Amino acid sequence: MPEKPSLLKRLEFIDRRWLFLALAGSIVLPLLFPIPLPLYVSPMVQDLYDAVEALPEGAIVLLSADYDPSGKPELEPFHVALTHHLFRKNLRVVIVSLWPAAPPLTEIVMDRVGVETTYGKVYGVDYVNLGFKEGRQIVMKSMGSSIRNTFPTDRQGTLVTDLPLMEEVDSYDDVAMLINISAGSPGVKEYVQVVQSRWAVPMVGACTAVSGPDYVPYYKAVPQQLLGLSAGMKGAAEYEKLVGRPGEAMSGMAAQSASHLLLIAFIVFGNVMLYLSRRKGGA
Repeated sequence: MPEKPSLLKRLEFIDRRWLFLALAGSIVLPLLFPIPLPLYVSPMVQDLYDAVEALPEGAIVLLSADYDPSGKPELEPFHVALTHHLFRKNLRVVIVSLWPAAPPLTEIVMDRVGVETTYGKVYGVDYVNLGFKEGRQIVMKSMGSSIRNTFPTDRQGTLVTDLPLMEEVDSYDDVAMLINISAGSPGVKEYVQVVQSRWAVPMVGACTAVSGPDYVPYYKAVPQQLLGLSAGMKGAAEYEKLVGRPGEAMSGMAAQSASHLLLIAFIVFGNVMLYLSRRKGGA
């Protein structure tokens, strides 16, 4: 009768499929059952929140949503939290897009937040969606002269002259803040270089994690070109925490943290098993 392998030997040659299953569980379970993990809020995101919070009630914000479905997992959670923040503060919002895929994503966010049902906002009075305009930096410059001429109609084809909110907005001088949610170019970098540097409009931004390091110098510049910056899902999770609206970003960060902790445990376990096997003269 063959000798039964020892516990040490069985652990040394554990089936890797069990490890894959454990890793999958560490990702899926926090998404299904959110775990309240401690979350440190970075100064960049705190400053972004504070800049929006400091705006007076009724102020007009220009929001440029510039991302597509590939950037949605990182940027939509921030977009949702920001939309809650803007309308909770009773700010008025003019929405534009320089990416053709962005307007439908913006409408999804507005529906999820329940701008009209939850906050009682009226389209054309409290917010407008002017949709997409091709032209990249040319459109940015054109809005400095006249937003109404650059976007003569909204996303639904309504003349902007028929929208009460647009009677008060025609250039960057008429907005209290410029907010850009960007997955690339055109986005934060172009708005800083083309708009903020020329019109000195207060500006904050949100970007993907890979772009964050490129935009940090704008935040740290003296004087500041970006009053605040959120980068990737981590930044979105921090903003959700500040707004008091836990969402997909906080759940995603919990899943990411759990999977990272498990991977660290696997590495430690593997090294311990290697050490014990060598002590016993194993291969």
